[in-house]
Amino acid sequence: MLSSLAGVLFDGFAYGMLLFLLSVGLSVTLGMMNFVNLAHCSFAMVGAYATFSLVGRHGWPFLATLPMAFIAAAVISVILERTLYRRLYRASDLDQCLFTIGIVFISIAVYAWFYTTEQQSVQVPDWLKGAQHVGAMSFANYRIFLVVIGLAITAALVLLVERTRFGAQVRAAVDNQRMARGLGIDVDRAFMFTFALGGGLAGLGGALSIQMVGLDPTFALAYLVYVLIVVAVGGLGSIGGSFAAAVVLGISDMAGKYYFPWLGAFLIYLVMVALLMWRPQGLFGKR
Repeated sequence: MLSSLAGVLFDGFAYGMLLFLLSVGLSVTLGMMNFVNLAHCSFAMVGAYATFSLVGRHGWPFLATLPMAFIAAAVISVILERTLYRRLYRASDLDQCLFTIGIVFISIAVYAWFYTTEQQSVQVPDWLKGAQHVGAMSFANYRIFLVVIGLAITAALVLLVERTRFGAQVRAAVDNQRMARGLGIDVDRAFMFTFALGGGLAGLGGALSIQMVGLDPTFALAYLVYVLIVVAVGGLGSIGGSFAAAVVLGISDMAGKYYFPWLGAFLIYLVMVALLMWRPQGLFGKR
């Protein structure tokens, strides 16, 4: 009983780290820039297919493709931000939603054209296969890797946003753009780098998710709901909130599928409703 509970908690935590990587970029851009980017998971799909192409078609090692997944998604996000998104910063939430969900459907069609609609997978190193055994408990190596990556990125993001000059400039630009410009802060550049960071993290999360959930062109739509749930429960613009929400929801989803299979994936929605009834602004949200 204890070994199964420990396994569920660990697998749920690992799944939560994956949800965190996929959603934290949207939490940052939505909370700091007030831009509703429903195409966030399309950036994740960019990174995922970049990894799939480099590993499957060009023989790159899996780990070497992860920085490229981040860069590919960041570059695409910057291109869209500079050419299209910046024109909608002052638009209504509805306009932003309609525009970005249109990009989602375009990305699905594009990837279906070039990669077909088949489920794809990637080859990972041998040391990421198998599991570590501690007594009667077993912990998959790849899930351990996800946990380590998720914790490292969380710490790096907190330091970047809370302890660096760049983070201070972004927070100042969000609070009062006119005052920030008066102080000599390049608000457009700060927003561009913030968008690139959010898109790059989504790309990295997409690349890491292939081994766990697979990859097909509907990825951008299938995981959009989970990403939005994490952002809503965690609170806008809160890295800690996204982390806590992803962990709670990941464990809830895994526990529901293991202990309450008749509920299926519905338990995660029950947890979301309960948490938002308790704290409508999210776990760490301020507004």
